[in-house]
Amino acid sequence: MEEIFGKIGSAQTLSQKIERRIEEAIRQKKLLVGAKLPSERELCEMFAVSRTALREALRRLSARGLIQIKKGSGMFVSELKITDAIDSLNLYYDLSFDSNLIPQIIEVRRVFEPEIARMAANNRTDKDLELLQKSITDLEDCDSDNTQMEADIINKFHLNVAKATGNPIVIITMEPVYSLLPRMRNLIYANVDGEKDFTIKAHRTIFEAIRDKDADKAYKAMVEQINRTLEIYTQYLKK
Repeated sequence: MEEIFGKIGSAQTLSQKIERRIEEAIRQKKLLVGAKLPSERELCEMFAVSRTALREALRRLSARGLIQIKKGSGMFVSELKITDAIDSLNLYYDLSFDSNLIPQIIEVRRVFEPEIARMAANNRTDKDLELLQKSITDLEDCDSDNTQMEADIINKFHLNVAKATGNPIVIITMEPVYSLLPRMRNLIYANVDGEKDFTIKAHRTIFEAIRDKDADKAYKAMVEQINRTLEIYTQYLKK
C-alpha cells in the first residue's frame, strides 16, 4: 500500500496529484475492482495531505466512475462497464450535434458499417436474427406520420447489426454514432417521398445476407444504404 499511497509532493495541485496516483493504481491493477480503499484519515496520513485536498480528489474520482463512495461502508474501486463509455460518448455527441456534424457521421458510417455488416454475417446468432427481423417488422407496422418512432426503429436496426458482430469494441464505437441517427434523419429526410419503402427494402436485403451468412452481400447491401444516405444529404444541401 505504501507505494500507492506514498506522500504527495507540492509541485502540482494536491487534489490532482492524489487523483492521478489513485487512478494510476487502478489502471495498473494494483487496486482491483471491488477493492476497499483506506479510510479518509488513513489516506490523509499516507499522502501527507489535508482532508480538503483528499476529498476533492475522491469527489472527482467518484464523478468519473472510478470509485464508489458508500456512506457508512467506505470507498471501493468501481467496475467500469461498456455502458459507462457509451453514455459518456452519447452525451458528448448529443451536445455537439449540429448540421456540420452530419457529413462527418456519414463519412464514419461509410468507412465502418459495410465491414460491420460483413462481421455480422459471419458471427450472428439466432437471437441476433430475431432482433433484426423484429426491427424490420416494427418499421413496416409503424405509422408513417410518426417519423420519430420510425427513426428510432431504424437506429435500433443498425445497432442490432453492430451487436451481431459479437465485438464489444464495435458497439462502443458505433452506438453513440447511431444515437444521432434519429436527429439526423428528422433533419435531412423530411418530406422525402418513398424513403420508408426504400429503407425497409434495404434492411430486408441486409437482414437476408446476414441470415444466410453471405458476408460479401451484406457488405454490398450496407454500402448501398449508406450511399443512399449520402444522396439524400446532397439533395438536402441544395435546398
